[in-house]
Amino acid sequence: MKQILDVIISLFSLILLMPISVVLCLLIKSTSPGSIFYKQIRVGRNGIHYQMYKFRSMYENSEHMTGPVWATKEDKRITSVGRIMRKFHLDEIPQFINVLSGHMSIIGPRPERPEIIKSLIKDIPSYLNRTKIKPGMTGWAQIRGSYDNNLEDVNIKLKNDFYYMEHSSFLFDIKILLLTLLKVMKGQGV
Repeated sequence: MKQILDVIISLFSLILLMPISVVLCLLIKSTSPGSIFYKQIRVGRNGIHYQMYKFRSMYENSEHMTGPVWATKEDKRITSVGRIMRKFHLDEIPQFINVLSGHMSIIGPRPERPEIIKSLIKDIPSYLNRTKIKPGMTGWAQIRGSYDNNLEDVNIKLKNDFYYMEHSSFLFDIKILLLTLLKVMKGQGV
């Protein structure tokens, strides 16, 4: 049932958001050089790597000097259009394609990059347990917290991810979906 709901929501969202996506493509291309889409390897269910898609919200090759690092609230790598997209989570629209391809779900723990996971499991060995289910575009941890900035944030999110995994149900997913929509409409992204 969850997979059917994922497909229905993804198809509906991609069609409904097509006009916004076209405008975003034009804005991204006209305001900063580089590609429209950002592709990044993430770790999915059972540790399988896949390519996640987003609209590019940072300058091209922004991690060239730093390597993989978390984005911060006042991150200088984020473009002006990127700030607006991130505030309303519009940069994540292409992830519906990842849901349709079966690599992600609408609801689940947020997928992380392999390099960051490799670093995190040194301090938090149980971190990999969150890959027992499909990663999601949104989840209980995203509703209850903010972006990861440090190890303490990761621990809090991990507790919320495990809570979701233990209490997962259709009604819980609907609750998370509705709370996500409210958060998006209020522009509560970074």
